[in-house]
Amino acid sequence: MTKVFQPSPSLPPPVNSVGPVAWVKQNLFSTPANTILTLLSLYIIYLLVVPVINWGIIDATWSGESKAECTAGGACWAFIRVRFDQFMYGRYPIEEYWRVNLSAIMLIVLVGMYAVKAVNKTMLTAGILLVYPVIAYILFAGDVFGLQRVETELWGGLFLTILLGMIGIIASFPLGVLLALGRRSNMPIVKSVCIIFIETVRAVPLITILFMASVMIPLFLPDGLNFNKLLRVLIGITLFSAAYMAEVIRGGLQAIPKGQYEAADAMGLTYWQSMILVILPQALKLVIPGIVNTFIGLFKDTTLVYIVGMFDLLGMIQLASHSPNWLGTTIEGYAFSGFLYWAICFAMSRYSMAVERRLETGHKRN
Repeated sequence: MTKVFQPSPSLPPPVNSVGPVAWVKQNLFSTPANTILTLLSLYIIYLLVVPVINWGIIDATWSGESKAECTAGGACWAFIRVRFDQFMYGRYPIEEYWRVNLSAIMLIVLVGMYAVKAVNKTMLTAGILLVYPVIAYILFAGDVFGLQRVETELWGGLFLTILLGMIGIIASFPLGVLLALGRRSNMPIVKSVCIIFIETVRAVPLITILFMASVMIPLFLPDGLNFNKLLRVLIGITLFSAAYMAEVIRGGLQAIPKGQYEAADAMGLTYWQSMILVILPQALKLVIPGIVNTFIGLFKDTTLVYIVGMFDLLGMIQLASHSPNWLGTTIEGYAFSGFLYWAICFAMSRYSMAVERRLETGHKRN
């Protein structure tokens, strides 16, 4: 009788070759040098993290009405708790906070609708870019539909920071695309104007542009003609960001093979048709990291508006820390603002990575 061979069941791999143990062994303790560096790094982390935990959590004071009540020796987070509304809304009237909150909820809902497959994305984008800003401005400024008028001088805190960042990002992107196309144009006048604008703006710091927009421009306007300071600052931020955005997009345009342009011409497409349907989609996909990097830089640069008398998040923290009741709480304020900026910028970075993965066509080398 023939004996049927029964293969023995496969044994699991050794614990030290797969899983967390293997990763630690291969990446942290693979060689004597790596072992020494790992232990040294852990010791440095211990020296840095333990004092921070003691200061920020264990010895921190979480409640109180002044700096004098923070006697535990750690962080005085009572400062953040008491002044939280000012850090979020600036000097906006307390009874009108609901208007800012409502506009934020509306935006979150609209952006969340992108995840709904049945929604027309083109119409949704048009609504966010064209309709929502009008509704938001009516809510913010008021003076219509029975809403109390709130001057832009009272807008501040994180509300103003996000407002400046969002409008600057949304407005500078299409302007940057036009400048990039203009710089690569075959029309000498258009090309020269774009080059002069881009190189001039990139040659000066943002604070110079904000100072010119806020202080110098009104001096050259006719008597009785003046623009709102917030509007002037937004224009300055938009133009500054657009110059940097144009160079990022120009890099993407130059990375597109010449054959793509020739293929668009062979199909009988006009210049704008070839750009919108063939060239720009490919170019923008290539430079998503650079675009998001410019957006993040713009968002952080909004802190400079404090120099021209606008109290954004950092400006409100500096103003509050100079109050007699809260002298000596500057570190807590900076730590709080740093965490908020990190959270927002990190979210932007993660979203850009998600967009890259969604647009990945399999031609990119890992």
